[in-house]
Amino acid sequence: MVFNSDIFLFAFLPIVFVLFWTMRSKQSRYVIMTVAGYVFYGYWNWHFCFLLLFSSLVSFTAGNLMTRVRSGRAKRTIVALTVGTDLTLLGFFKYYDFLVRSVSSLLPGVHLPLLDIVLPIGISFYTFHTISYVIDVSAGRVRATRNLFEYLTYVSLFSQLVAGPIVRFRQIEEDLEHLDGPPREDWVARGIAFFVIGLIKKVMIADHIASDINPMLQHVGSMTVIEAWVAALGYTCQLYFDFSGYSDMAVGLGLLFGLRIPQNFNSPYWALGITDFWRRWHISLSSWLRDYLYFPLGGNRCGTAMMFRNLMIVMLLGGLWHGANWTFVVWGGYHGLLLVLDRIGTPFYTKLPRHVYQLQTFLLVVVGWVLFRSSTFGMALQWLRHMFVGPVGSLATVTHAAAWTAVALVIAATMPEAWEMRFGTSRRWAVLWGVLFVTTYFFMNGKESVFLYYQF
Repeated sequence: MVFNSDIFLFAFLPIVFVLFWTMRSKQSRYVIMTVAGYVFYGYWNWHFCFLLLFSSLVSFTAGNLMTRVRSGRAKRTIVALTVGTDLTLLGFFKYYDFLVRSVSSLLPGVHLPLLDIVLPIGISFYTFHTISYVIDVSAGRVRATRNLFEYLTYVSLFSQLVAGPIVRFRQIEEDLEHLDGPPREDWVARGIAFFVIGLIKKVMIADHIASDINPMLQHVGSMTVIEAWVAALGYTCQLYFDFSGYSDMAVGLGLLFGLRIPQNFNSPYWALGITDFWRRWHISLSSWLRDYLYFPLGGNRCGTAMMFRNLMIVMLLGGLWHGANWTFVVWGGYHGLLLVLDRIGTPFYTKLPRHVYQLQTFLLVVVGWVLFRSSTFGMALQWLRHMFVGPVGSLATVTHAAAWTAVALVIAATMPEAWEMRFGTSRRWAVLWGVLFVTTYFFMNGKESVFLYYQF
């Protein structure tokens, strides 16, 4: 089930909303949200609900076990076993076939069975939820909940279950504990605004651009320079508006049910340097990797050389997290190298005019998205080569795609994020969001499109 579908907009969401606010007790609302999360997840493939439940029960049990033991060694053992279980499940479902193919290409004599495993949607996201919970309980940053349905609500929260943001238990613990409170008019109004803005980003911008550039990317080898750049810039906009649109919708849905989901994007294409870009892009993932991987590796506390090593390790693993393909790993390594160069060149970069520095950062990110979008290295190399070498071509062949990409770039460069906007609760605002929703719905034209990050 996707947010931009009739079944979600006109059946699932209204029913869950009414049931939730009809219930008065905290426990009944936990149950409603848990059931809703599993129905939402199981709509795609109900078999994987058991995997989601198993992962949740393992981490819930581990959290409570750690409250009963005093030995640091025992706690570390529990954490290791729990995290190991989560990573084993993630590794098997997401990376087994990838590793088999990689080994077979390197060692032709080794024959391992391909299982053609179906990737459970959202496994990368909810695995990071359960891992962060167990580590935070162990470190004393959060108190383990004894309420199973409260925890199941956290892990299976349908608004961010399959594509983030990656929410830590401590970030919404207070709201979960007060889930039995009355509806807040300002939160509901803000939630509707966030949801409609996210829907506009997805349907009216991202999907529109995708319809133009996806056919172009079927013929990368014959692209002109102009076509290659329009495709690269178009995908840059598509990915941002698709994923930030999903994140806005997730935040809006959370607010409708009394939960404050944290910000995931902060105008990333305004970034001054790659380090700043990663403070603004997919904030929940970059901060998760920083806190649970970069800092434990030593961060920047162990000398310059080790800091650079840590940055590369984190970004390589971050690339691999995005998908079972070597292009993602190289994309992660590319950004790791850029982060290293950003640290080294800071004295020079800060002397550049602001707009020059921003443009430099943006173009480096665009080149990275070519790697990210390409299914093979051959496709990436052809695409990059045509961006700089070959016949220039004419805008006339890609007028529509170029026009929509230009509009998207202007919006990304000038419009603030939804988090920076002020929304009222008067009837005028309700009418505005109603009109925008209806207009956007007609743009959908009865079609539903999956969000790009569902595949991760």
